[in-house]
Amino acid sequence: MPRVIILGGMGKIGRSIAADLLAHTNAHIMLTGRTALRGDRQQSPLGSRSRFLCLDLAETDRLTALVDSVDLVIHCAGPFDYRDQRVLQTCLDRRVSYLDVSDNPRFVQQCLALGDRAKAAGITAVVSTGIFPGISNSMVRLGIETLDQAEAVQLNYVVAGSGGAGPTVMRTTFLEIAHPFSGWVQGQWQSIQPYSAPEGVVFPEPYGTAQVYWFSTSEAVTLPQSFPPLHTVITKFGSLPGFYNTLTGLMARLPSGLLQKPWVVETLAALSYQMTQVTDPLTGVGVAMVVQVQGQRCGRSATTTVSFAHPQMIQAVGAGTGSIAQLLLGGQWQKPGVWPVEQALPSDLFQKALAQRNLNVTVRST
Repeated sequence: MPRVIILGGMGKIGRSIAADLLAHTNAHIMLTGRTALRGDRQQSPLGSRSRFLCLDLAETDRLTALVDSVDLVIHCAGPFDYRDQRVLQTCLDRRVSYLDVSDNPRFVQQCLALGDRAKAAGITAVVSTGIFPGISNSMVRLGIETLDQAEAVQLNYVVAGSGGAGPTVMRTTFLEIAHPFSGWVQGQWQSIQPYSAPEGVVFPEPYGTAQVYWFSTSEAVTLPQSFPPLHTVITKFGSLPGFYNTLTGLMARLPSGLLQKPWVVETLAALSYQMTQVTDPLTGVGVAMVVQVQGQRCGRSATTTVSFAHPQMIQAVGAGTGSIAQLLLGGQWQKPGVWPVEQALPSDLFQKALAQRNLNVTVRST
């Protein structure tokens, strides 16, 4: 039976991925965390095919030994703003497949730079799996494939409350709004102020129209590289209820450097998480995405809209990463190198994996 290690596996994202793998593969799974567990959870946090190991990623010898003992490593130990490429480099050294749920553009670019090394080792590594990034990247590819030529993409995301995620996701949000980021607009990289340019977007039910704002994501960096005809890639995010957007916008305009201080980020993340625990029972913890791809079809301007919604965002993250892991472990697919999802996963396999999980995306062309 295949063996998988999920680094940072006892967080909500790691456990969601583990649950998906236990449901759709026969893998044995090791979940790591920095804090020891007690009682039965030590041996079986998710059932007889899973176990917990206490591990700090700074323990390089133990990390190498664990990587040596498995067929796949899934890196969930974020925030990735704080991480380097040590785990991926270890996987390449030991010739073990690698996935992560990274959402930091700098981290992603540094991983992609190891692509030639991964090809030489014959190892498949895919970065930024999950939902956004992850499923969203495959939605863009699906939309582009309906056109003769794609010219512009806008990705819109909305999350209700916490989305079922933990404080780590909150930390990531505050780290990403701490400074302007580069956006690919009209064929050139431009400096974008995070949480600016609000726009109302109609999402699938039950979300309806929600406000979204410019937000830095790894897709904004990889999509122009993956599909060179694109002259514009816009990524916008919003929260429900709407007052969270107001608070996030205010945080994005704090004095320069304040959000670079770890204690400030930790404090804001903890407060935000406590607030969502109050509102989650009212709003739910779902997610919706709408991807609009503009271009040409049969010599005429055309737009394809690809939509997705799920009542449990954290479960959707597990499905996004779990589906790629399932394909790798089952030997159905591999592609040596280091790839973003849209370059790695063919659309037919993407749709098949979602269907196995009773999920689907809606494609509408005009």
